[in-house]
Amino acid sequence: MDVGTFFSSSVNTYLEAMSSKGKAGRYRGSVKDFPNFDANQDAEALYNAMKGFGSDKDAILDLITSRSNKQRIEICHAYKALYGKDLIADLKYELTGKFERLIVGLMRPLEYFDAKEIKDALKVKDLFVIVSGTHDSTVSQFTVFTIVLTLGSSHGIGTDEKCLIEILASRTNQQIRALVEAYKDAYDRNLEEDVIADTSGHFKKMIIVLLQATREEDDVVSEELVEQDAKDLFEAGELQWGTDEAQFIYILGNRSKQHLRLVFDEYLKIAGKPIEASIRGELSGDFEKLMLAIVKNVRSTSEYFADRLFKAMKGLGTRDNTLIRIMVSRSEIDMLDIREIFRTKYEKSLHHMIESDTSGDYKKALLKLCGGDDDAAGEFFPEAAQVAYQMWELSAVAKAELKGTIRPAASFNADGDAKVLRKAMKGLGVLAKVILGLMMTPAQYDAKQLKKAVEGAGTDESVLIEILATRNNQEIQAINEAYKEAYHTTLEDALSSDTSGHFKRILVSLALGARDEGGEDLAKARADAQVVAETLKLADVSSDDSTSLETRFLSILCSQSYPQLRRVFQEFVKMTNHDVAHAIRKRMSGDVKDAFLAIGEYSLHEHNEDISSFGNALCMAPTRLYFHALLFLVFHLFEVMSVKNKQAFFAEKLYKSMKGAGTDDRTLIRIIVSRSEIDLLNIRREFWDLYDKSLYHMIEKDTSGDYCKALLAICGEEE
Repeated sequence: MDVGTFFSSSVNTYLEAMSSKGKAGRYRGSVKDFPNFDANQDAEALYNAMKGFGSDKDAILDLITSRSNKQRIEICHAYKALYGKDLIADLKYELTGKFERLIVGLMRPLEYFDAKEIKDALKVKDLFVIVSGTHDSTVSQFTVFTIVLTLGSSHGIGTDEKCLIEILASRTNQQIRALVEAYKDAYDRNLEEDVIADTSGHFKKMIIVLLQATREEDDVVSEELVEQDAKDLFEAGELQWGTDEAQFIYILGNRSKQHLRLVFDEYLKIAGKPIEASIRGELSGDFEKLMLAIVKNVRSTSEYFADRLFKAMKGLGTRDNTLIRIMVSRSEIDMLDIREIFRTKYEKSLHHMIESDTSGDYKKALLKLCGGDDDAAGEFFPEAAQVAYQMWELSAVAKAELKGTIRPAASFNADGDAKVLRKAMKGLGVLAKVILGLMMTPAQYDAKQLKKAVEGAGTDESVLIEILATRNNQEIQAINEAYKEAYHTTLEDALSSDTSGHFKRILVSLALGARDEGGEDLAKARADAQVVAETLKLADVSSDDSTSLETRFLSILCSQSYPQLRRVFQEFVKMTNHDVAHAIRKRMSGDVKDAFLAIGEYSLHEHNEDISSFGNALCMAPTRLYFHALLFLVFHLFEVMSVKNKQAFFAEKLYKSMKGAGTDDRTLIRIIVSRSEIDLLNIRREFWDLYDKSLYHMIEKDTSGDYCKALLAICGEEE
């Protein structure tokens, strides 16, 4: 079982228990009933905000986002009684774009909001109704094409399966029944019939099962049935040629959440892999996505929505329909839980990401629904701090079986292979870099990459940190030997001559390969956690004091054993209510941006910073700016120190090497070659978990020719 899956399943269970406790004991929505509510007064305020030329959008958004859904419905009735007009129609007239969609969505009861979303997701049916209902023989093909083009541009051609999946996989039985009734009331149509007409295959069958709203709700679980269901799922997929989809549909569509969580645990024991891995291997297309969404919601509905929100805003562009739908539908259910998980998982607040990714009145309204910035005071929710603590605890016991993708070949013949290669090694281009890398030992290859990083103009600090912070003592000692043999100088001398200051000390310390390999010392961990806490709070101290703390801080990071570091960071959480990675990120924000401008006009953007050729400029910084900038390097060091999950780090590096315009071939080749016999299979699984796409597929899409074939052969077959 890979580390990422271990974290996901264990922490999800913890989060779900925390969330359930929250729901039982207190309200977890971000929007509450407005005190001293007066529907007539609010209706009058909205009328005044919309009368005359233009409208007072601030007044509209402030009022509507501060009232609960029940209160908004009462305002609609009061508005109709006072002015004889439909409030939603007036809002549509006065507002525009995404802001209008958000505000109008808030004015509908949740079941009618869901019904509208589903109806829009099935919009293609309306196109055929319009076209087939036009019997005039004079209607030309061009006219029909114009109708389809016009409606398609505003509503989308085809079914929005992601919307169907999100709503039906996450709603309770009661919510689905209310949705079905609202759909019938609003559109005089049968939702099940519309779904049948607009979907197909196993995806359609599962959607229909969910629409029945018959999921068991009894938390009393039979151990025998748990074992039987896990066995049936295993036999329906892994143990037979093809897949018995009916078993997956029946069990995942009808069993209670509590029962299914235990089934997933039992399945892991039987299959040796999580249920998600089997679903990805056995199912495909929208049916696969639907089943994975159901599993995610069974484990933690709040985490499912946190993931959806993050994906809606990451990268170029924003998936506004998804963002609006989740912010509206969860604002009175579990938005606080979603915020906690979002901040814990992505190390930035939901508020911050919305603020960075949207604008105008639309942004203001979304932030109101979010309910607050969890980064404002730099402190976790108490529950989120508990999760951070729990994750460090889990990292200490998680034992991943590391698997490479390349194994010794059967019937190996060195002389025969040498002859074949001699004939083939002509005009290879970038492929030659892959081939040459594979012909070296891991230590020789790493030594060559380090040599490239320090030679020539500038230093590639990212490569130095990546290699030195992810290799164990034995691997680093082997790299030192290979470096001296190949280049007739020591790695330490090369690093010392090409870097300086604290950065040199970090690299030289790592290059010694002398990290402590002992166990945990709780008393020392508490003392070290205090040092880390004091260091990360330095702002106005003298340079002498800061230098002393910096030295101790770096010594802790570079010399303590990984078990000891886990304990230090766990004690840090208990001491400060922060996770250490988040705390370093916080210190990197704000005036650290000014530090970068002062040092060398470097800019930061959403923690996707480029640290290439940074060391020399860093050394010229004033003391206070120097330390802020140093935190930047320390953070990248921390990211790759494999204290939590080394494979996730490499997966992220691979993704960044291929996303966007162009490919960072050096990084791509370096990681694929160096990890091929160590943990590339684990990295592939982390890649899928993080980005919902396979590493194989991304390499295939982003490279070409023999270079692509070679990388894919090393990557291994797509699961």
